[in-house]
Amino acid sequence: MDGLFGNHMRRVTESEIEEMRARGYDATTVREAREAFERGKAADRIIELIAEAFAGVTLDDGVGLQQAQGLDDYEDEATCAAYRETDEKEDWRKITSSDLNGCNSSLSFFDPKGMRFHLPAYMTAELRGEYDFGMAFSLTKVGDYDYYYSALDSAQRKAVRQFLLFLFDDPEYVFDRPHIERALADYWTEPPEADKSNAEQDVTPNA
Repeated sequence: MDGLFGNHMRRVTESEIEEMRARGYDATTVREAREAFERGKAADRIIELIAEAFAGVTLDDGVGLQQAQGLDDYEDEATCAAYRETDEKEDWRKITSSDLNGCNSSLSFFDPKGMRFHLPAYMTAELRGEYDFGMAFSLTKVGDYDYYYSALDSAQRKAVRQFLLFLFDDPEYVFDRPHIERALADYWTEPPEADKSNAEQDVTPNA
């Protein structure tokens, strides 16, 4: 659904849909808006799953958001340490979407603990329609999954899988679908039955 809603997820409200009807938008546009509204409600459920899986996660001694920018810019150790002093370390929910957008390249410079702390913030921002760069690339085309995502536990991996399944079904990500499907099959696999007692079974995407 290009054009009206852009290339990434955009939230649509009931009032916006009503305004479209009042202004005489064509039926197809109104229908697409309604579908986007329903996807927004589904996104909220994934946000809750992410919040539960990553509850209590702190940065610990991992690489911080601004610190990672310093690494990207080849700053010296002292400068990167100074950047880290300004980084959020205790509650990833406090990291603003503006900061995430300004530090999109940090995803390539986190260590495992840094990735574990920041990943839920990035995914949540995308599901809210507030992240401008999209997370599909970082979660499907990383050369070393076993390094970047090695700190995630079973529940956190499950949350990432559900996030990717959601993106797979969203028409905004149609060009990412082959990469998402491959990553789901090769790395973000369905957890063993023993690990799924508190989570619903997911459905393998159909191409």
